[in-house]
Amino acid sequence: MSTAVPTDDPLVRERAHLTSSRAALRAMREEVEALDIKDVTANWVNSIVLERQIEDRIKALADLAHTPLFFGRLDYLPPTQHGQRFYIGRRHVHDAHGDPMVVDWRAPVSQPYYQASKKDPRDVGLRRRFGYTGGELTAYEDERLSDPAEEERTSRLLQTEIERPRVGPMRDIVATIQPEQDEIVRADLSGTVCVQGGPGTGKTAVGLHRVAFLLYAHRERLARTGTLVIGPNRSFLQYIEQVLPALGELEVKQATVDDLVAHVEVRGADEAATAVVKGDARMAEVLRRAVWSHVTAPAEPLMVVRGSRRWRVPAHELEEIVRELRERDIRYGAAREALPQRIAHAVLVRMEQAGEAPDDRVQNAVARTAAVKAVVKECWPAVDPARLVLRLLGDADFLAEHAEGVLDADEQKLLLWAKPARSVKSAKWSAADAVLIDEAADLVERTHSLGHVVLDEAQDLSPMQYRAVGRRCTTGSATVLGDLAQGTTPWATGSWEAALTHLGKPEAQVEELTAGFRVPSEVIAYASRLLPHMAPGLAPVESVRENPGDFEIRAARPEEADAAVVAACADALRHEGSIGLIAADARIAPLAAALEAAGMAWLSPGEETTAESRLTLVPASLAKGLEYDHVVLDEPAAVVDGEPDERTGLRRLYVALTRAVSGLTVVHAAPLPEQLAVSA
Repeated sequence: MSTAVPTDDPLVRERAHLTSSRAALRAMREEVEALDIKDVTANWVNSIVLERQIEDRIKALADLAHTPLFFGRLDYLPPTQHGQRFYIGRRHVHDAHGDPMVVDWRAPVSQPYYQASKKDPRDVGLRRRFGYTGGELTAYEDERLSDPAEEERTSRLLQTEIERPRVGPMRDIVATIQPEQDEIVRADLSGTVCVQGGPGTGKTAVGLHRVAFLLYAHRERLARTGTLVIGPNRSFLQYIEQVLPALGELEVKQATVDDLVAHVEVRGADEAATAVVKGDARMAEVLRRAVWSHVTAPAEPLMVVRGSRRWRVPAHELEEIVRELRERDIRYGAAREALPQRIAHAVLVRMEQAGEAPDDRVQNAVARTAAVKAVVKECWPAVDPARLVLRLLGDADFLAEHAEGVLDADEQKLLLWAKPARSVKSAKWSAADAVLIDEAADLVERTHSLGHVVLDEAQDLSPMQYRAVGRRCTTGSATVLGDLAQGTTPWATGSWEAALTHLGKPEAQVEELTAGFRVPSEVIAYASRLLPHMAPGLAPVESVRENPGDFEIRAARPEEADAAVVAACADALRHEGSIGLIAADARIAPLAAALEAAGMAWLSPGEETTAESRLTLVPASLAKGLEYDHVVLDEPAAVVDGEPDERTGLRRLYVALTRAVSGLTVVHAAPLPEQLAVSA
């Protein structure tokens, strides 16, 4: 609620409210810092837990100097909300009496800030947006939603905020969330949502804000079950890592798919054809057969000696116990743990029939006898997932036995190592091998499931990778983010229906974002020329930017190509914001040398840009998900040629072209790909 200031200047009053709100936030933080827990906790464990909770709370209440504490205001019409005024910000702030000075953007009372319109004002009389410069409130803009005489118009402050030059990691978009984005952000926790969005549509930011909203709406539940954000690589995760902390959320973990399946050290790489077979969903059936092939029927009866008596369980009864366990829908390891107790129970039945009265302690003792352990070892041996995959990839007969009718001979040949490894440690495992081991591990012991998982750049995952992610949220939900046109792996998914089925979420709702807020219209129009050749039928993104952006194509002589790129970078550095020099992976080394020779410092992807160091040299293979105010793209033809096939190459080029927020300069000595010369 507002604080009265004796002045007729609205800007002065709003600045005064900002000052008061910052003081209130500081008081909230100081109150937490002053807490004394010495006589509160019962033991040292509780003390450590409480101390950590207090530390997290203090961090969450941090006042970031250059981050606006509030960015909007809603004036409700009476009698709704009693005609009150609410300031909308990144976190809740209250005064000494507990009255709200800033309302969390995730609160229900804040939703009309994103959803209200002239057609549906939602009882809002006035919506005010604020403009900031370096953390100082410098402007405001009003929309009188309930005034029929006032026309609906595009917000100038909103457009300015979207187009504002950026240096450093990705920022939140909490002040600029659009109605269609807000609907996805606030979707219910129980359902899985898949967001198809082209470049600049804000799908990554939507996914991160959805996590923040779910933690606000279901904090206790997600505190127990956990949340996870999965990105394509470490550079991407470093780029987005500050978004959630800026919204006061500190507990969300981030990982790549490779991190999830890190059962072995990855030191090798597969040829594309081999990786495609290893990533095929049919491998799950091969692994299932291989794991359960270890179960065999007992060949001999069991004899258990207890004191002076012997108890015999015939082989056919042991076989029935094994068969019943195998037919149950439980993991291999869980069934193996249950087997000795089932056998011991059969012995106890005989004891009771003989007039004895054994209890649970006797059953546990029988289950631990050497005779029972020997039966379990013989008919239900322990399975090590890595050793199992090692045998499948190194033993042609073992693979053929379990791949029969699933993989053909040529596919089996692709899987087999030319020289089988001697041990798990000496094997040169690939990333695809680690996923196979993860699948086998889940067959043996159930993978822990989280409450919510966000999967970004999902179009690049193989079916087996989808399964690996899916088992991390079997009892929870997921937010799947991606763009089919940006699939740049040989195994990239062709449809969200197939991907969601592999993920185990076939019922997921698929939403499409087609409005581009970040990529300039000229740039997205140029890049969209590639769509008919690499993703037929996919709708191009339509930029809603009023500023068309800067776009230039520079031809250079081959001997001057590197110098032309350096010159383009120098020109770009004359503008505000971050600069990304994107090139085919094979061109990175010579371009790095050219930049150094010209005395131009550069960063690698993932390193944080600063006002003094704004140029990042980006291999095309790592460009996905990143964005820069100005992009210099080196040799589009080399980007295409650097991939195993033309479709993947064109998709990689599409990604590189659409990383620009304000301007794009394409530098080439070789002819441009013919697909760029023909308008879609």
